[in-house]
Parts: sequence; structure tokens; C-alpha cells
Amino acid sequence: LPRMQSSGSKPCPCPSFKLREVASMYFTMIAVFLVILVVALQGSAPRGSDFPYKVPLDPQGLLELSWNVSYPEQAVHFQLLIRDLRFGLLFGMSDRGEFENADLAVLWSDGHNSYFGDAWSDAQGQLHMDSQQDYQLLGARRAPEGLYLLFRRAFSTCDPKDYLIEDGTVHLIYGILEKPVHSLQAINISALHRGLQRVQLLKPNITVPELPSDMKTMEITAPNVVIPSQETTYWCYMIELPDDFPKHHIIMYEPVITAGNEALVHHMEVFQCAAEFDSFPHYNGPCNSKMKPDRLNYCRHVLAAWAMGAQAFYYPKEAGLAFGGPGSSRYLRLEIHYHNPLVFKGRHDSSGIRLYYTATLRRYDAGIMELGLVYTPVMAIPPGEDAFILTGYCTDKCSRLALPAAGIRIFASQLHTHLAGRKVVTVLSRDGRERQVVNADGHYSPHFQEIRMLKELVAVFPGDELITTCTYNTEDRSRATVGGFGILEEMCVNYVHYYPQTQLELCKSAVDPGYLHRYFNLVNRFNDEEVCTCPQVSVPQQFFSVPWNSFNRDVLKSLYGFAPISMHCNKSSAVRFPGEWEKQPLPTITERLPEPVPRCRPTPGPRPAAPVPLDLGQLRRD
Repeated sequence: LPRMQSSGSKPCPCPSFKLREVASMYFTMIAVFLVILVVALQGSAPRGSDFPYKVPLDPQGLLELSWNVSYPEQAVHFQLLIRDLRFGLLFGMSDRGEFENADLAVLWSDGHNSYFGDAWSDAQGQLHMDSQQDYQLLGARRAPEGLYLLFRRAFSTCDPKDYLIEDGTVHLIYGILEKPVHSLQAINISALHRGLQRVQLLKPNITVPELPSDMKTMEITAPNVVIPSQETTYWCYMIELPDDFPKHHIIMYEPVITAGNEALVHHMEVFQCAAEFDSFPHYNGPCNSKMKPDRLNYCRHVLAAWAMGAQAFYYPKEAGLAFGGPGSSRYLRLEIHYHNPLVFKGRHDSSGIRLYYTATLRRYDAGIMELGLVYTPVMAIPPGEDAFILTGYCTDKCSRLALPAAGIRIFASQLHTHLAGRKVVTVLSRDGRERQVVNADGHYSPHFQEIRMLKELVAVFPGDELITTCTYNTEDRSRATVGGFGILEEMCVNYVHYYPQTQLELCKSAVDPGYLHRYFNLVNRFNDEEVCTCPQVSVPQQFFSVPWNSFNRDVLKSLYGFAPISMHCNKSSAVRFPGEWEKQPLPTITERLPEPVPRCRPTPGPRPAAPVPLDLGQLRRD
């Protein structure tokens, strides 16, 4: 929409005829602009195909966001459907879903006139009109289902008040105005009905491969679950494949969501069970129930994973994920995370994942490899840390031994930590030089995990190193957080999906236990409080007894940065490849990848710090 800027000329007590003409043209243009906008409001809804990605913002489904990504323009186009417009709303982005220090697009009404503008909130949550208007309104349209608001935002604006849209998770926030406000500054954020939604905004631009004619489908869905009336539920359901189910390739999968539950089904995963067990008990219930059989914990091999905002997942045309046949378990576990913050009661659900598979096997079996840290308590995070870093290594020695001469191609990745994780990145290093980021998420959330297709294949050759680094926040914890399987313990993992499949299933590391023992001895020497290093005392107990002063914190950080590692270069049978894997030196990195510098595209013209007026008709009143 055109933006108007006042003239910079000095005031004159008696304007000339020419200046009056300019003023007349100015106001005529404003009038035409408003007429065009009002006409646009009466149009039909935009075509859904223009916005391929969609997610409900709120649990009731009153706000629905659709978007598309233009990599040539380096911009995201948003379409926001407001089903029950009252007196406006806030929509925006922030580091982790906070409403303080947020970057916002705001629609508000004083009860008579409506306005749209780019704003930001300070550390106290006070709203301010942005001096650089980078949320560009493209139009607004009324339709039977509600009001469509269309606007655009560049990835990078070089405005210090704006959020940098980058690869990985984006925390979207919203707030609904239920009363008129006389100005932007009068909006009280704390009084709004508000919430957040996590998405991957920058979807990869991938060509969908042609699907075979003999393709079949299998729906793995939970049968008529009554969603518990609590905020968070993980539901587990066991499925058994038919007897003598031969080997197939999964080539695609997509979500199956029960209509009306789109805002409640947060994410879903399908796991294959361990082949060494002949059978698994049937189960249909909460995953944390005491009634859940322990054997279900051996169903951990991920076949499919979906999270809100994700579309169908396609395997590359050269590869498929094998399931069925000899050496493959017939038992699968579906896990659904229900997010029910409004505590709806009696909602029935039969959601799940639809697998597309073929008996015509593709050239390569796809494989899944674990990178990062071993699940062990020797890797720990002190309490009260805002950004503590742990790193796991897949060394050149392991890749040289386990990978084929032609290498492998990574096409997708799923990052994973527990509750303290804040950032995860895996970098490919070759000959001591960092070459390429495999996958990175600078705004990672343990509550939003999905298998993400990469924008381009990553080639990994024998002798390469894959280094996975996780950043943790333990400011809300009073004792050390150790590595392990418990939800209050931590992990640092990247499940990379690749082809051709190799015997290498796990390439991870941990600090050498002997060096950690020396650390505890050093703590004893320099502290009044004794840390028991007796053999019968577990590593977690030793960490829990450490007095976490600055010296003990800094020494632990240094230990993880120089001590040798225990490498786990494992086959699928959990047996290590032959070789010496203890007390291995850390990889030496002589050249780092440069930090990415945001590129700001030139703007089409001046965008003054003034809201755009909108005529939205009679808004609903209390």
C-alpha cells in the first residue's frame, strides 16, 4: 500500500496556488487509497494455494496463520485469518515467545477507526511504534469465515528492534484486543488474551519427487482417544504389522488430524520396536502411566515425526526407509503429544500418521544415524547457567572406518535435547576446517521437534568430522543437570537421515571418565566442602555435591574443552567398530565458518513511523 510522508518544506503564512494544488492532490490520493482499501475488504478470500503452510495460532482455532516463503525476495508473506475480530490483535515474533522485547504487527481500533502498524515492545512490555515500518500491509479481505489480513516481512531488516527471521524454530506470539484503545501505547500487554505458537517459517524449497504407481498407504492412528482434560498428554498406541510383511520402502508420510482437533494435536512420532524381541504387548493409553508395559521403552527407532506447521515429508527419489522383512520388528509405537491448555473435556481424537510405501525398492536404503553426546552422567551442566555449552563428536577416525569411499548424503535432520536445551548446531569439518552447517536451530525448543528436510544434500566422506554443539539454560535449577534418559536429565542429539544406509548407527562421544575423576579430586583440593569420590558413589551424586562457585564452573568448562573423549563408533547391534576408542584426542579445528552477516535488501521507498488507517466496518462491541 502507498505510504504518505509530509513535505519537508517550511510553513508559509500564505500558500501559493501551486502549493494548494499539491495539497489537494495529496488529500485526493489519500481518499482514493481509502476507497480502494474499503473495496478490497469486500473481496473473497485469497486462494489457499498461494499460502502452502498453515498452522492454528490459538487452541480455539480463532486465529489461523498461513504463509509462503520467497527466497528470491528474501521475504515471508503472511495471511492471518481472524474468525472473530473484536478490537484488533497483536502478532509477532520474539526470542523464546516472550511479550517483552518482541517484534510486532498490531491491528487496533479506538471503536471508530482502525489502524495497522509495525511496533516493538520494551523490556517492561510497553509498546512503541517502530521508526522503521517493516511489516508491510498488503491488503485485508472479508470473507464468510472472517477477516483475512495480508502482510509481508523481509527475513532481515537491519532494524535493531526487529526479529531476524532465520532457519530453525520461530516463536510466534499473539494477543487479542477485547476492548477499544485510543492509541498503540495504551495497549496493556499483560491484560490481553495471548499465547504462542512455534513453527519453522523458512521451509526448504524442495521439488516433490514422482511417486510410483504401486504405492500403498498405511494409516497409523490412535482409535477414538478421549483427550485427557489436562494441558499436556503424551499418548502411546501399539500397532502390529501383518505376519510375513515383506520389506518395503517408506517414500513419504503426512499427518492425519481429526477435524476440529488441529489446535490440540501438537506433534506425533512413529517408532519401530527392537527386533530382538519376538513380541510386544498391546497398549493404548498415556505414555507416563504405570500401566504402560516397560517393554515399550524398547520402541525407539524413529520411522516418522511430525509437528504443527509441517507438511508431508518426502524421501529423495534415490532412497526409501526400509521397514518389514527379515530383521525388522513387526511392532510400531505411535506417540501423540496433545496440548490442551484450555482443558477441553470429552474431545475424541483418531489422529496419526499416514505412511506411503512401495514394494518396488529404490536404489538405496535410507539410514538414521545418531550424532552428539552419549547418554551418560559424565556430561553435566551446573545450575544457574544461562548458556552452558556441551559438544559431542563424530571423529575422522570413526567416519574413515565406517563410511563407504563414495560417502553418504544427509537429506534430513531431527535435533533433540530435553528441557534445558536452547540451541543446537551440527557442523561438518574436513581436514581441520569447518566446511558446512548440517543443521542449526538458534531458537530451539524441546517442545517443538520435527524431522526437517535440508535445503540441500550434505555429502559426508571418510575422514570427515561431524561436531554437534548444544547450549543449555539451567537458571531455574538448584543442582547440576546430568546427561541421561530422564526428562530432567539432558541429551544432545542430532538424528541425521541419510543414504546409502551403512552399519554405522551411532557416532557420539563423552568426556573420558578418568579425567572427570581428576576434576572431582581437584574440587576437593580447593574447596572446604568435600565431594565424595568413593567408588560406591555415583557420578550424579558427585556432581550434586559440588559447591558451584565460579572456580568449579570454569574448571568444568575447561575440562570439557580439552580433555580426551570416549568415542562410541557403534554398529546397529550396539557393538563398537574394531579399534581403540578410549582417551581419543579432541578434533583440532584450525578454521571456523564465518558468522553469517544479515543481508538487508534495499527498501522500495520511505516508510514513515505512522500506522496505516483501515476501514474494517463496525467492529464487535462488548
